[in-house]
Amino acid sequence: MKDYDFCGWATKNNLKCSDGRTIMKDAFKHMDGKVVPLVWNHKHEGVVDVLGHALLENRDEGVYAYGTFNDTESGQTAKLLVQHGDVDALSIFANNLKQNMANVVHGDIREVSLVLAGANPGAFIESVVRHGEESEEEARIFTGEYISLEDNIQHAEPEASKKDDNSEKKPEDNKDSGKEKTFQEVFDSMNEDQKTFVYALLGSVDDDSDDEEPEKEESKGGNETMKHNVFDGAETENKDVLSHSDQEAIVELAKQSGVGSLKAAMEIYANENEQLAHGFENYDQLFPEYELTKKGAPELLERDQSWIAGVMGKIHKSPISRIRTRQADSRIAELRAKGYQNKGDEKKVSANIKLLSRTTDPQTVYIKDNMHRDDIIDITDFDVVEYQWNVMRHTLNEELALAALIGDGREEGDPDKIHETHIRSIWNDDELYTIHKDVDIAAAKAELQGTNTGANFGENYIYAEAIITAALYSREKYKGSGTPDLYCTPHLLNVMLLARDLNGRRIYDSKSDLAAALNVGEIYTVEQFEGRTRTTSDGKTKKLLGLFVNLADYQFGSTRGGEITKFEDFDIDFNRYKYLLETRLSGALTKVYSAIALEEPVSSTTASDQEEPQG
Repeated sequence: MKDYDFCGWATKNNLKCSDGRTIMKDAFKHMDGKVVPLVWNHKHEGVVDVLGHALLENRDEGVYAYGTFNDTESGQTAKLLVQHGDVDALSIFANNLKQNMANVVHGDIREVSLVLAGANPGAFIESVVRHGEESEEEARIFTGEYISLEDNIQHAEPEASKKDDNSEKKPEDNKDSGKEKTFQEVFDSMNEDQKTFVYALLGSVDDDSDDEEPEKEESKGGNETMKHNVFDGAETENKDVLSHSDQEAIVELAKQSGVGSLKAAMEIYANENEQLAHGFENYDQLFPEYELTKKGAPELLERDQSWIAGVMGKIHKSPISRIRTRQADSRIAELRAKGYQNKGDEKKVSANIKLLSRTTDPQTVYIKDNMHRDDIIDITDFDVVEYQWNVMRHTLNEELALAALIGDGREEGDPDKIHETHIRSIWNDDELYTIHKDVDIAAAKAELQGTNTGANFGENYIYAEAIITAALYSREKYKGSGTPDLYCTPHLLNVMLLARDLNGRRIYDSKSDLAAALNVGEIYTVEQFEGRTRTTSDGKTKKLLGLFVNLADYQFGSTRGGEITKFEDFDIDFNRYKYLLETRLSGALTKVYSAIALEEPVSSTTASDQEEPQG
């Protein structure tokens, strides 16, 4: 550090620039100790533009630069200009800028430039180049800070530096220091009324001096000394207080569309007015910012998705989009072997086998969304586009799984409906494929209590027993593959698990115990089943309790195996990206009597609902 020719702030932290961006602390931390070229006014055309080099030092306040001039003609010329005070400000050229909203959080300093401070009042960022949508921005960053000379340089210093140095040394060089102390003691001995009178006098003097030229004020040495003593000792000037005119100017600035907030207006006004900048450095105390408790992508609030992966994984996928099923029914009474009684009797022809067949055509299912390009650019703390794709994929999978199990729930005339003739829901399927079994809770209660069961068991036990009884009896007609799984509401599962005797002992200790009692492979809870009802052909209302099915007997048919296609487009007129996920498929059970739907009849008085335990 001994051989540098000058030093100064290359950039300051929390620097609010005129374009609304803010240089954050440690944005250039990785540049600490790096040496970069020193050039004139960001010119990069030739070697003569390189004046020397600058050593960068990252500090709490920003990045400080120690400049050294070359022995070239241009370098020595610049050195003389700096020593004489003709050039007294620095600027940096940075690229690879990364932003979090309007905050610049990272960048690479490529050079430090000598600039004319008078040409750059107040801090601002001058954007230089933007190389396409995916490239990061390059910028020239001006701070408006003055540079300082090394103490051992015996040349004329900038006028600003002289003024500051003289003002700092006056208390030591003043031969009348005793008088200063005496004045202070006198002021401290005043009562509050006397001090208020002095404040008023000083305010009047200060207002009158505003109209005078700086040179005239400096010529009045005694007046300047008095101000210095009073300000330091008696705290008559509160530099953290804005005048009425300052307040009006800040409010008017805040009303401008490009500023956006009172905080931003105060920062800009302080940077543009040197007398205020020192008193308003920590704006966060006046305008605290809200901070996220969890960084990155926002937490997604959605319905239970744990069962969806199981459903989509177990459903059979076919490369044929049009599903055709065909079965032969040999259960008719006439289709029997017959005995031959007498010689010469004619042997009778048995009845024909009944053929059962149906076809299911595909339907397009899609989800479409859009996002404004400005939002995509401004959100930098996570990949918002990938986040959007994931949300859309979750939603599409949920819709397909629900359509296969219970239907999409839309009315028949809804133009957005996933129609039952294309993706046939298990719950609403024909009796030939889905066995619909009623669970009569009231009848089960009467039967069990008739055996004095109520003396030993609670309501939950009765409800669970009714479910298990209906499920096992319906299994007598089940013709599906292997062992089915149970899909039911979380409430139904909890009611059955909470079944106890009157001693408090649970009947089923776990889901596995309950699954064994129901004779199913797994139990999946689906909160989307809650409150679902259907109306039968004879006008009765049935409430869904659960579905028993092995989804290997259900088939999604698609020409590409159920492939989900992704589309992306840009609307140049509205500056929006459009996103589309789409698939075209059919769905249906492929075996007769391969599913069981447990339902509870709903009466007009909702008596059965009143009997249902609430856990």
